[in-house]
Amino acid sequence: MSHDDSAPGAATTERTSASEQLLFGGELTYDYGWGAHNGAWLKLSLRSMAVSLPRQVAVAVRLARRADPRALTTVAVGEIARGVTQAVSLIAVNALLVELLAPGDITGRLRAALPSLVLVAVLSVVGSACGSASTAATGVLEPKVQRAATERYLGLVAGVELEAIEDDAFHKLMDSAQWGAESARRMVVYCTAVVTSTISLVAAAGVLTVLHPALLPLLICMALPSAWGSLTMARHRYVSWHRFVQHVRAGQLISRLLIDQQAAAEVRVHGVAPFLLKHFRQMAETSEREQTRLAWIGARTGLFSDSARGIATVGTYGVLGLLLWNGRMDLAVAGTAVLAIRTGSASITDLVLRVTEVQEEALFVADLETLCEEAVRRAIPVGGRDLPEGFDEIRFEKVTFTYPGADTPSLHEVDLVIPRGRTVALVGRNGSGKSTLVRLLSGARLPDAGRILWGGVDTAEADRAQVFDRVAMVAQDFYRWPFTARVNVGIGRPGAAMDDTAIGTAAAYAGADEVVGSLPHGLDTLLARGYRGGQEISGGQWQKIGLARARYRDGAVLIVDEPTSALDPAAEQRVFDQIHRLAGTGQTTVLITHRLHSVRHADLIYVLDEGRVVEQGTFERLMDPATGTGAFRTAYELQARQFTSPSAPTGPVPPPEAAPSARPVPPPEAVPSARPVPLPEADGSATPLGEGKASS
Repeated sequence: MSHDDSAPGAATTERTSASEQLLFGGELTYDYGWGAHNGAWLKLSLRSMAVSLPRQVAVAVRLARRADPRALTTVAVGEIARGVTQAVSLIAVNALLVELLAPGDITGRLRAALPSLVLVAVLSVVGSACGSASTAATGVLEPKVQRAATERYLGLVAGVELEAIEDDAFHKLMDSAQWGAESARRMVVYCTAVVTSTISLVAAAGVLTVLHPALLPLLICMALPSAWGSLTMARHRYVSWHRFVQHVRAGQLISRLLIDQQAAAEVRVHGVAPFLLKHFRQMAETSEREQTRLAWIGARTGLFSDSARGIATVGTYGVLGLLLWNGRMDLAVAGTAVLAIRTGSASITDLVLRVTEVQEEALFVADLETLCEEAVRRAIPVGGRDLPEGFDEIRFEKVTFTYPGADTPSLHEVDLVIPRGRTVALVGRNGSGKSTLVRLLSGARLPDAGRILWGGVDTAEADRAQVFDRVAMVAQDFYRWPFTARVNVGIGRPGAAMDDTAIGTAAAYAGADEVVGSLPHGLDTLLARGYRGGQEISGGQWQKIGLARARYRDGAVLIVDEPTSALDPAAEQRVFDQIHRLAGTGQTTVLITHRLHSVRHADLIYVLDEGRVVEQGTFERLMDPATGTGAFRTAYELQARQFTSPSAPTGPVPPPEAAPSARPVPPPEAVPSARPVPLPEADGSATPLGEGKASS
């Protein structure tokens, strides 16, 4: 691309610098929702903006009425009263000028003009009071509208099916709609300004029409150049901002890299700083040229619009002079007309600017409305059949489930039974369907075919809220809330009081009491790095917090997915012992683990492979050559041999393609049995029991 620097105002077609092309392969543009409408405003014509304006104002009014009807009424009454006082003021000014310019002595004229003068003063005070009331009410409405819009979409999104959250299209819409709440707030201000400018314009136009029919065209002639100039510059600024912001963003990224803690060593050892500084300068210069171009466009546009307005002004005053010369207009009327024309011209210019702002914000508010409609459509159904208070078992009958977009099902006609008050273990390599199975069990997803029965009640027909209430879950990647330790445990049952006794009991169960005791403020320590007083704890400590959270929830069914992956051997054994003891209290435990030694005491073990149950039974049954198929037994023996003789492994060796997945692996000294165990394949090779597909 070329760029001519010979003239300071030369336009540039440069969109990306050579540095951006080299470093980023082109423009560095965020793939976020706020950029979804880049350039959309430029496609709108004046006619389309005028047609869509009433609908967009109606959206803002609806949001404001939902947030604070009283404040909205105050704004409406204040703006209407302000417009009326402005129109009456112009008429009063005309009467004042008539009295002042009438023949006779000055004292008599002043005495005759006094009532009109008092009326103008009173109307000025009333107009100012109405404007102040409207401004105050608008200030009250702004945060309330943003809060109401945010609460609405957050509440709806929190209630959608899990598959909606994992749907890329819905997630992009959700990302874009997040900006809609802030846009709704700004729309309140902009729409108020539009209403103000419109009422002021109507008042001025009405007065001019009453004074003389020829004055209204004069108003249009004076206002059009300013309106054109404002709209033209608004569009140029819009285009330019989206152009040079790319260069600014790229420059900011480089400046951060130069002081980044992780990059610091390589910056110094490899001498990267001069390289980055050179490209920072090139991108900054590209941005500067774009802003220089905008400045020259602004100068040319302003010169043209101001010249046209000056010509229109001369013509307007010339017409007024001719009307005065021919006796078709009184001097007082001409003076009032000048005031009305100037007021109307300013109103048109402001109206054009505010309408463009409303149009741009309305795009994101429309996304917000679309998201809310979609969230309602994809919401988890409310109500349904009640689950029985007591149930003997949870039964899967021919359950099949396929993730959207997947070619093969993650579960295929799975039959299994989870007895109440028992410990059930699910083992199998990654991608075998374990995590999918527990998602269906928890009610987070519904099967495509088959039934999941809680004591005879199908989850597809049940009240899903009751299903959620019966389940406590601690996943391997459970969420680490940026709150205090107290809340990180108590959020397992957020509706309950998070007192020290209940939280402490749950923490002691999981061994998290030691973690809490080491924190500077105990349970009230913030577990979030980067904030004042915030503490960072290790992965193993977080795992204990997660287990304490699940214990605090006290669900009828406890689902634990790799609960000890970051724990030391002693803590690992303690956790498994506690999990097994829960069955004695009547709690049903579903355990997912790759540590086969930990399922020795499980009441029932299911081995999954490729979405099917390939083996099931007690540990003794699966280890018995006379009853088991050999899949679990072989894997267990291989894991045992690897643990007892890690330097001389025996048995089949996993092929290279079955290498461990991207999941972080704990240090061998912390978890001696963490190595995956191979299962024999049909061709005689082996695949680790804990590996395979990318996900479960």
